[in-house]
Amino acid sequence: MLVRSVDDRKIENLKQLLAECTDCVVLTHSRPDGDAMGSSLALSLFLKACGKKATVVVPNDYPPFLAWMPSIADVLVYDKNVAAAEEVLKNADLFFCLDFNSLSRIDEVGKVVAELPTKRVLIDHHLAPDNVFDISISHPEACSTAELVFKVLWQMGEADRIDASIAECIYTGIMTDTGNFAYASGRKEVYHIVAELISKGIDKDLIYRRVFYNYSFSRMRLLGFMMYEKLRYFPEYNAALITLTYDEFMRFHAAKGDTEGIVNMPLQIKGVRFSCFLREEMPGKVNVSLRSVDDFPCNKVAEKFFSGGGHKNASGGEVRGTMDEAVQLFEKALADYSRELTE
Repeated sequence: MLVRSVDDRKIENLKQLLAECTDCVVLTHSRPDGDAMGSSLALSLFLKACGKKATVVVPNDYPPFLAWMPSIADVLVYDKNVAAAEEVLKNADLFFCLDFNSLSRIDEVGKVVAELPTKRVLIDHHLAPDNVFDISISHPEACSTAELVFKVLWQMGEADRIDASIAECIYTGIMTDTGNFAYASGRKEVYHIVAELISKGIDKDLIYRRVFYNYSFSRMRLLGFMMYEKLRYFPEYNAALITLTYDEFMRFHAAKGDTEGIVNMPLQIKGVRFSCFLREEMPGKVNVSLRSVDDFPCNKVAEKFFSGGGHKNASGGEVRGTMDEAVQLFEKALADYSRELTE
């Protein structure tokens, strides 16, 4: 059974904004994942069904394994077409900000949005959103932003507008942000939503194959290299680390998205509670992905050591420095959190 967990006053305010707007832009975070794209595409399809103009704008490109998603060909990638994207942003009369809690998470797009008077609606499940949104629907307990999009549409009385295409997008967001329901998905309401999505005619098994059985040959070779050569195990801390330099990434002719989900793999090792993946995006910048199980708060590690944040079991950040410096920070984090990792 679904619960009306979104504040009814916010739902009414949102209805009023929708009644007044004609040209919406849906925004999501840099390096968009399955939840970012799933929630954004679902909402844009709903808005179009309501007779609105709706454009999804992303700071940079989505991974290739999501290219099958409904209407994804209409997504406007900012760093590929800055002029067109800025024109769309300036003409919009309502922004929907999905799956991020700060305008800094949408890179250069955020600077444009910050200068415009356009009203902003936040729908997100990350902690501590900035106070820059006219309506803030922030629920960190939700498994995904896609779950919240479903809840918002349902509470607005618009569940009948959710067709198979919208349902596919919402399901993709929920499935990917829970690791195919392996974590952050213990609430029974999540499965009530999944049941509703299945009733719309989606094929959940096909969606799974499209996402997880759709990788490139280069990814498989890269994966083998990382598991054999780059995986380090720290049994004294119940932790593991994978590193990947820029030169190694290029050596395997890897593409955007080929490292998606790799941070989760060390958690399959018996006893490992904390996994870290350090990827050198370019010389001088290392992206940090953190995952944990049980009660270990990898978001606190991200905040303290990697200028980042996120959820308790899934967080990220970055290091402005060398790979060696990033590894040293990880090892310092292990020492600082040794009690929590081993208790």
